[in-house]
Amino acid sequence: MTAIALSGDIAFNPAVDTLVGADGVAFKLDAPQGEELPARGFLNPTDGYQGPLPLDARGSVEVRIAPGSDRLERLEPFAAWSGGDFSGLRILVKAKGKCTTDHISAAGPWLKYRGHLTNISGNLMLGAHNALTDDFGVGLDFLSGEKASHPDIAKRYKAAGQGWVIFGDENYGEGSSREHAAMEPRHMGGKAVIVRSFARIHETNLKKQGVLALTFADPADYDKVRGDDVVDIVGIGAVAHGGSPSLVLRHADGSRDTIATRNTYSPEQFAWFVAGSAINQMKRAKG
Repeated sequence: MTAIALSGDIAFNPAVDTLVGADGVAFKLDAPQGEELPARGFLNPTDGYQGPLPLDARGSVEVRIAPGSDRLERLEPFAAWSGGDFSGLRILVKAKGKCTTDHISAAGPWLKYRGHLTNISGNLMLGAHNALTDDFGVGLDFLSGEKASHPDIAKRYKAAGQGWVIFGDENYGEGSSREHAAMEPRHMGGKAVIVRSFARIHETNLKKQGVLALTFADPADYDKVRGDDVVDIVGIGAVAHGGSPSLVLRHADGSRDTIATRNTYSPEQFAWFVAGSAINQMKRAKG
């Protein structure tokens, strides 16, 4: 292509045709030279490579994180399921309309905290449209009675031992397969996510982190959820036998609704929930 560009002729053959230089003298291009294969063969450098430690020595390795680091945080295993139902849950957010993984866990500058689960959880549900407050990223803290950002409310609920739940609309969690969108609710004390329908990958990610992922048996029941409800999830153990829990919505006016749910848990996935996470279950199976 270079020879054609120099000659201005697509019929130019650099093997036999000549070009004319600025001095008017004709010349031919030299054929390129090179080795088809390296004369000394291919090198296989191992500089800088460290092989894995023997199995019996790996337990002695210490992972050091600088004190006060805001970029790295040691991960602690999530707690296993207690075996009982969930009761007295508050609603962190009733997400209205589109709620992608970016609404759940924003990207941009937050990604610098990917190694620090507590810090990156500061973006939890910041982009979600809360039907209770009709605002984005803002909910009602039922411990204080005041409006606050979703991550701030979740932080206070976690500190107080107050379990909470997220309700969502259609195709909840669509978008990227961002795992932090499932890790953050779990880390901040979320017990369940109940929606009209899930994006498939996000539903699986929630299951892997030990968050109870349910859908409304009747999608219209989403409209029965009031933002100030207290929620009980009854019959969780039925999932192990192919069943699904019921939701009891205890409304502020003293009335209540009992709502059927569905789920897509396989026996292996429910074992993740029982163990607290997929990683916990893998450790159990190995040990």
